[in-house]
Amino acid sequence: MNAGHPNTGQASGATTPASGEAPSNYNIANALTVLRIAFVPLFGWLLLIDGGGDTTLRLAAWAVFVVAMATDRIDGNLARSRGLITDFGKIADPIADKALTGMAFVGLSIIGALPWWVTIVVLVREWGITVMRFAVIRYGVMPASRGGKLKTVLQAVALGAYIFPIEALLPDWMMWIAYLSMGAAVLVTVVTGFDYVAQAVRMVREAKSSTPATDAGAGQHPLS
Repeated sequence: MNAGHPNTGQASGATTPASGEAPSNYNIANALTVLRIAFVPLFGWLLLIDGGGDTTLRLAAWAVFVVAMATDRIDGNLARSRGLITDFGKIADPIADKALTGMAFVGLSIIGALPWWVTIVVLVREWGITVMRFAVIRYGVMPASRGGKLKTVLQAVALGAYIFPIEALLPDWMMWIAYLSMGAAVLVTVVTGFDYVAQAVRMVREAKSSTPATDAGAGQHPLS
């Protein structure tokens, strides 16, 4: 299974440590991932304060969101180019994304900018897949797929459009950009969710079929 996210798999041309040892979890790529998580409460406070009605605060929230999402790209590039891809990064990176985008979805619904059904559908898929990743981790780490990367980009664009105070600063017709991008993001989010489930099922089946049965416990995975 190919890794789609820049920080969740070895891409062609990526370098590895000269010693051949696994890279330390204490590296700049993972530090940026942790920083993205730290941005979440600041972003949420700026978005929710004054009910989202203050244009200046909405702009500030939008700026924090954009910077936080930019770290997602930067940490991925660093991980590939410097051979800093770690299991911690594979797990923490999508969690950081989901924490940030989850706060954005919930916050926008709280201030009345986004219907709650959209937020519920997206969050059920996002955290459901995260729980599934941990449930099957004994069989292997599931990195983000190419579809998952597209989903993250579409969500970032759609959320950025909704967070930005379009009504106050731009023509009303530009809200259609937000509507269309959010529709595309929700569609890809749901479709890739089913794809992840299918990948997890295949991974578990392959792991179990490659594990030799023993008299002590036939069919059991050695890490179970």
